[in-house]
Amino acid sequence: MSCSNSNVVKWVEQSVALLQPERVVWVDGSEAEYKGICDLLVEQGTFKRLNPEKYPNCFWCVSDPKDVARVEDRTFICSKSEADCGPTNHWRDPREMYDLLYSIIRGGMRGRTMYVVPYLMGPDGSPFSKVGFELTDSPYVVANMKIMARIGKVALKNLPDHSNDFVRGLHTIGQLDSEKRYICHFPEDNTIISINSNYGGNALQGKKCFALRIASCQARREGWLAEHMLILGITNPAGKKIYVTGAFPSACGKTNLAMLIPPKLYTDAGWKVETVGDDIAWLNFGSDGRLYAINPEAGFFGVAPGTSYATNPAAMDTIRANTIFTNTALDLDNMTPWWDRMTDQPPKRAKDWLNRDWTPASKDKPAHPNSRFTAPAGQCPTIAPEWETPNGVPISAIIFGGRRTKVAPLIYEAFNWQHGTYTGVTMCSETTAAAEGKVGQLRRDPMAMLPFIGYHAGDYFQHWLDIGQRAGAVLPRIYHVNWFRRNAAGEFMWPGYGDNMRVLEWIFDRVTAGKDAEKTALGFQPRPSDVRTAGLSISDSTMRELFEVRPEDWREELDSQSKFFETIGSKVPKALWQEHAALKQRLGLK
Repeated sequence: MSCSNSNVVKWVEQSVALLQPERVVWVDGSEAEYKGICDLLVEQGTFKRLNPEKYPNCFWCVSDPKDVARVEDRTFICSKSEADCGPTNHWRDPREMYDLLYSIIRGGMRGRTMYVVPYLMGPDGSPFSKVGFELTDSPYVVANMKIMARIGKVALKNLPDHSNDFVRGLHTIGQLDSEKRYICHFPEDNTIISINSNYGGNALQGKKCFALRIASCQARREGWLAEHMLILGITNPAGKKIYVTGAFPSACGKTNLAMLIPPKLYTDAGWKVETVGDDIAWLNFGSDGRLYAINPEAGFFGVAPGTSYATNPAAMDTIRANTIFTNTALDLDNMTPWWDRMTDQPPKRAKDWLNRDWTPASKDKPAHPNSRFTAPAGQCPTIAPEWETPNGVPISAIIFGGRRTKVAPLIYEAFNWQHGTYTGVTMCSETTAAAEGKVGQLRRDPMAMLPFIGYHAGDYFQHWLDIGQRAGAVLPRIYHVNWFRRNAAGEFMWPGYGDNMRVLEWIFDRVTAGKDAEKTALGFQPRPSDVRTAGLSISDSTMRELFEVRPEDWREELDSQSKFFETIGSKVPKALWQEHAALKQRLGLK
């Protein structure tokens, strides 16, 4: 395969001179090529083939034990001015970082193959899609990129011959030296360099590196939004369809909502929920002034533990073919993947994620808590037929949601875009037992983007506000949900999972029919009787408690918000401080 873009060719030649690979392979994205890469990984011992009857064309692998997750402390934004980076990122001077990285990787591909991976973020032919290139010496990365992005010829087709508008990416696994592990972003140069990691979030550069950190900077310059959001479509029995996006911090049900299967009483009546994307949304303005979203990815890079037919049947059906499983357990009797809570009964004998023999008598869990599956989005049973529509899907609502024991009610709607921006900026969750730190500790995660904003967080907040001031904009309504409120006994009051459809129905009716709502201190809320509870064992008093807003609970919350704003510094927009003061006044707090 050849590339006719001279800017790309020149950059690849310069990179070859730097890295000195034994040979260079341009990836064309064909199925035959993918088969060859997987065969090579099996031959090298990296992949093991799974049971072809139960998991056709699926593979199991384990990583280096020290390379199992994103490394935020080794992730850097290398902007020319430190003021453009901000307190939520690690900053390095770009010239100094280029010098350091090049000193580490110079000649680093000697004896290895360099794969040139052209990839397209977004649907083929979309005016909102963007092209990147990843030069890598990892066939594991090539195999995963085949699933996660549209790679090869389709990417080159979407890059004009003389364009210089593409993201340049260098990746080498090096020696997997954690002391020299760097995940670096150069926003002014549209460049990503990641070294000494083979983990997806660090090495699959189209994922968080391009689709969020670099794209958020592009979005700011070009007037759109690159967000850590799911996209789903909701169709009512009359056939009317809307699309919503949603941003949720870790462990708040994002993937389950993206692939939600409604309760039987809804499906019997003709309601339908479909998946457009599970993780990232790029939102651009259409000619009608509305925000249209595309899913820039082509696959799902999902957390395996906790995924089961009880929690997410659509995901389970998706991963039954053409999937790569990393750091799960391997059931040796069936040659199938396994992880905690996947089934009621664990395998009798298995290999764990450290490639050790494992039985139910072993003291350690066999799958790593961050073990992953990489699966094609197109084979998800709930995938929307419009998921690759070039112009995207029009967004009617944006949902924010955190994990809160109290304070936040089940649902409320922001008064307007500015208030909704404040709602997203102040979103937070309480840590669970699976997370580091004290259980129940608040962790602020504005728009679920805290680790992924490619520039100063205060400027990012202002960009959201500026989007709302665009002339002729027809903006989505903004909502906040909390599936995790508990009663005095510590029990969850709301059933969650598929029953979250009952809340989506209220949102649907608000944006399509202007359904009545009560104006409260927080925003517009349904009356408890406005959320359908047929078929649930939930009392009227519990429903009232789910919507209760207690000013004294919010006193502590508002103090916490103030402290968070102070960590961002002087760039916090005045409009957000005004919203903070207005909420305090509406709650009657001094």
